[in-house]
Amino acid sequence: MEKKIFIKTFGCQMNEYDSNRIFDTVKKIGLLKTSNQSDADCYLINTCHIRDKAKEKVYHEVGRVKKIFRNKKKPLFIVAGCVAQAENEEMLKREPYIDIVVGPQSYHQINSLILNYKKDRKELTEFETKDKFDYLDKIKNTSSKVSSFLTIQEGCDKFCSFCVVPYTRGPEYSRSFEKIILEAQDLVKSGAKEIVLLGQNVNAYLFRGKTKEYRLSDLIKELEKFNEIKRIRYTTSHPRDMTDDLIECYSNSKKLQPFVHLPIQSGSNKILKLMNRGHKVEKYFDIYEKLKKINSKIEFSSDFIIGHPGESEDDFKDTLEFLNKIKFINSYSFVFSPRPGTPASKLNSIENEVAKERLTKVQKILFQYQLEHNESFIGKKIDVLVENKMKKNQMYFGRNEYLNGVIFDGNEKYIGKIVKVKIDKVNQNNLFGIIETNSDMRAA
Repeated sequence: MEKKIFIKTFGCQMNEYDSNRIFDTVKKIGLLKTSNQSDADCYLINTCHIRDKAKEKVYHEVGRVKKIFRNKKKPLFIVAGCVAQAENEEMLKREPYIDIVVGPQSYHQINSLILNYKKDRKELTEFETKDKFDYLDKIKNTSSKVSSFLTIQEGCDKFCSFCVVPYTRGPEYSRSFEKIILEAQDLVKSGAKEIVLLGQNVNAYLFRGKTKEYRLSDLIKELEKFNEIKRIRYTTSHPRDMTDDLIECYSNSKKLQPFVHLPIQSGSNKILKLMNRGHKVEKYFDIYEKLKKINSKIEFSSDFIIGHPGESEDDFKDTLEFLNKIKFINSYSFVFSPRPGTPASKLNSIENEVAKERLTKVQKILFQYQLEHNESFIGKKIDVLVENKMKKNQMYFGRNEYLNGVIFDGNEKYIGKIVKVKIDKVNQNNLFGIIETNSDMRAA
C-alpha cells in the first residue's frame, strides 16, 4: 500500500521552500504527498522559532494531531525546522508522541531517518549545510508555482542580540552559483515566471568560484537572461550587506522589482547598538537615498521590534520620526519577545503594557502609509502577474511590482501571464480591480 506524508509549514518563505524540498526528497522513498491530514502515514511539521510561543505551538499541534488519530493508527510524527534545532532532545523527552526531531541543516538525512525508524526515537540537529545542499542539488526541485522560491544562502554571522537564527540555522553559507542557476532552470521548466531568491541574509551571498567571486548582483544579472523569467525579487536583506553593486542593479535590471524589504528593527541608534545590528540609522537612510536617486519608483518595507530592553521614550520617538521619514509601504512590527539563549533574553524587559501601547502607535502609522500607498492605485491600470485561482470566491489572484495582492475576476488563461488590471477599490492588504478585456497579455 502507498504511504502518504502530510507536511504543515509554519513561518517564513525559507520554511516553505524547505518543505517543498523535503517532499522532493521523500518522494525518492515512495512517500506521496497528501492534503488530507487524517490520511497521513507520516505527519511532518516544519517549525519557525522567530516569533513568540513558537515552541508551544508545536505542542499544541501535537495535541491536535492526537485527536485526529485517536481512533486510527498513529502516524510517524516528525518535527523539523528551527524549533527542532533549538529544542532537539528536549522535545523527545517532553512529548512521547514525537518520533523524530530533525534540524534544518540535516534534511539530507531525512529519508534514512524514516526508513530506519523502528521504535528508537531519533534527534538529528547537526550543522551540515554543505552536505545538505550537495544532496539536494542532485534532486530536482519540482515546485510548479508561478512565483517560486529559491534558497541561495542560509545562516547568519551577524548575531543580533534578539535573534535565534545563528543558533538554529548556523553560520552563513552561500550555495554554488552554478547549482543555483541549474535549479532556476528546473523552476522555469516547471512554469516559474517569478523567482524569489531567499536567505537569512540574502544580500550577504558570496560564492567563491574557481575564477571569480559571485554576489547577489551576479545572480540577478544571470537570471535576467532567462526569457521566461519576468520578475526577480529577493528577501531578507541586511543593511550591512547592501553593497553598491547590488544597488546598481536597480538602474540596469528590467526584471528586478522596485520593492526593497530592508529590515532596520529600530529608528534609534542607541537601540541598534544594543541589538548589535552593526549599522546606524544614518547608514540606512543613505541606502534609501541612493536607491531613490537611481529609481524614484522604488518603495521600502521593513521590520520593527518595539520595546526592546533599554528602549526609552526618546528612543521610541526616534523610531516614530524614522517611520514618518521613510514612509514604508508595508512592514512587520512586533513587541520584543525574548528568545532563549540570545543575549537580549538576559536583559530587563520594559513593561509589557508600555511596549504594547508603543506598538499600537507604530502600527497606526505603518498601516496608514500602507493604505495611502494602496489608495494611490485607484483608477489606475497596473501590471499584475497572475498566480492562481482563489478557492473561496472563484476570483483570481496576482501581485503587482510592489508585492501587493491583486484580486480580480478572470479565467484560467491568465495564470502565469502579466495582465493589465484597473483598480477600483482597495483595503489595507489588497487591491481589487477589473481586468482589461483588451489587455495585452504578456506570456510570463
